[in-house]
Amino acid sequence: MCAAVALAAAAVCVVRPSAGRVFACIDVRVLSQLFCLMLTIQAFRSIHVLDALAAGVLGLCSSVRVLFFALVGLVFFVSMAVTNDVALLTFVPFTLIICRKAGSGSVTGGVTPRMTAVLVVLETLAANLGSCITPMGNPQNLFLYSFYNMPSAAFFTATLRIGIPSLLMLCAAVLYETRNAGKIEVRLGKAYVDSFVKCFVYAAVLTGNLLAVFRVIDYRIALAVTVIAAAVCNARLFLHVDYSLLLTFVGFFIFTGTVSDIPAVSGFLKDVLKKPFSVYAAGILTSQVISNVPAALLLSGFTRNARALLLGVNVGGLGTLIASLASVISYKLFKAEGGDMRGTGYFRIFTVYNFVFLILLAGIVWASEYYL
Repeated sequence: MCAAVALAAAAVCVVRPSAGRVFACIDVRVLSQLFCLMLTIQAFRSIHVLDALAAGVLGLCSSVRVLFFALVGLVFFVSMAVTNDVALLTFVPFTLIICRKAGSGSVTGGVTPRMTAVLVVLETLAANLGSCITPMGNPQNLFLYSFYNMPSAAFFTATLRIGIPSLLMLCAAVLYETRNAGKIEVRLGKAYVDSFVKCFVYAAVLTGNLLAVFRVIDYRIALAVTVIAAAVCNARLFLHVDYSLLLTFVGFFIFTGTVSDIPAVSGFLKDVLKKPFSVYAAGILTSQVISNVPAALLLSGFTRNARALLLGVNVGGLGTLIASLASVISYKLFKAEGGDMRGTGYFRIFTVYNFVFLILLAGIVWASEYYL
């Protein structure tokens, strides 16, 4: 957020655009949709819908392998609807509790701290990869889908090139990591939805938001309905929206829009990002340094290769810890466990898995663009 605001301020000072031009750079539609989705997801979290879902699924787990498949699968598919960061904020703390209850000791007798680290890393991969499939799965997808006015069919044919192979890779990783695992018994208390009336209201609001994302209804209608519903049902929800992310978007909107008015800079970047592969590579490499959301905002102002950029910034969410801010979230949640999780090699496990997935998936996705 600080970087985005600083870049925006510097660009305004150098270019000196009019106030009208500055406001024209801001994509109000994207900001509105992002705000509505964040508010709605916080609403579902407040009545423990995801907790109830997780508890119900995990009650069926009888072995370490089934536990791994259940949790990684839940994060992968849930992140498509509730975004990658929310999926991790919900399921990583839950995972740490489950693994602690499953007990430590030998690999065949329980879930060791190292296996817990592996599981959280795989959940992080699942969140970043599952969320890339839908427009509302992560902020960069929502922005690119709206910014380029992408047809839904074109969007999904692109993102499924990431989603299908990544799901198979995750399954292979789970099978490998649980090859010597045995049976466990996880005892969890029952989790219940706090209010089925609110759940129904929030489900209706979410449906309206999704219709707005897919351009079936006007985004302003969805915004009004969402704000009214949140104010009536639980006004405290407004306190839990990630306003720093919204301000980050505003900063990069102003920066890219203003810088694009400089002919020399705009011409150079547009020339560099002329070919699809250069856009794809730039999306991956830029994400490693500034994370994939700012990378999407920055590069979109200088290329019309929407498909290549969409693929690049989503694959680019793998790799370094900061390539996706969702990865930072799971890392911080794991570190918060303190002494119980020391010596697990979390960062080493994270780095190895992320770069292996990045290298393999980057090649698979780009090859599929030519042969499928």
